[in-house]
Formats: sequence, structure tokens, C-alpha cells
Amino acid sequence: MVKYGWAMADRTTSSITIGAGRSTIMTVIADFPAYPEWAGQVKSAQVLSSDAAGRPQTVKFVLDAGVISDEYTLAYDWADEDAVSWRIVDSGRMVSGLTGSYRLAERGEATEVTYELAVDLKVPMIGMIKRKAEKVIIDTALKGLKKRVESA
Repeated sequence: MVKYGWAMADRTTSSITIGAGRSTIMTVIADFPAYPEWAGQVKSAQVLSSDAAGRPQTVKFVLDAGVISDEYTLAYDWADEDAVSWRIVDSGRMVSGLTGSYRLAERGEATEVTYELAVDLKVPMIGMIKRKAEKVIIDTALKGLKKRVESA
């Protein structure tokens, strides 16, 4: 079950529990080239650079989420197996701002994964429609992540 909440008016947050440890989940999160296989709206994800530990640092995405369809580049900050956050460094035609994070918290033999996302668009869009698009992106990503990790 995916739980939704709003930390702020412009940010959508949701959580899901996955039956795996944090390192297993982070390995799937860091495997960007595989995103099109499980993150429905991601059509491609190309790692452009990596940090000293070999984790992706900048990644170029092609996204098709219905009302939000674009290409952009994100920069990633990794906090070991606890969290990863990102921000846009090269915006596209529609997306002018994008920040988000995955936060992982152990829950016995499972892990609670919280996904937070804020998208700013260059085109005017009613806030309710934008939040619905964010919820679709988050819901698809969390359910896809859970399925990908638990079927591995």
C-alpha cells in the first residue's frame, strides 16, 4: 500500500514498505539504465558522471508522464544507504525545477522507502493537475521499485 502526504504545498511525499534491506534497495535505485524496465514514465536514463565511490552523480532522463513529457539532467547526492536526493542541473522544455529524494528506514526485516518530489514547470499548470502528475510518478516509481527489488 502506498501512503500519500504533503510536506509542503509544492511537494508530494509517499511511502511504501519493501521486503528487503537498504543496500539491496539502494542498488536498484542506483541502476539508472534499468529504470525504463520498472519506472513506467522513464523512457531512458543515461549516467553522465559518477562520484569517487562509483555512484551516479549526473544522469540524463527522458520522461513521458502524460502531461509532463521532457528531457532533463539531474545531479545526485548519496547518503550511504540512508538516502539519496537529487536536483535538476539542466532543465528541459517543460520542466524548470525538479528536486526529490528517497529516504530508507529499516522496519524489522523490511525497509520503508519514502519518496519526496517537487516539480516546477515552465508552462502554466493548475496546481491540482501538477500534484496529480507528481502522485502518478511517485506511485509508479514506488510500486515498480518494490516489484523490482522483491522479484530479484
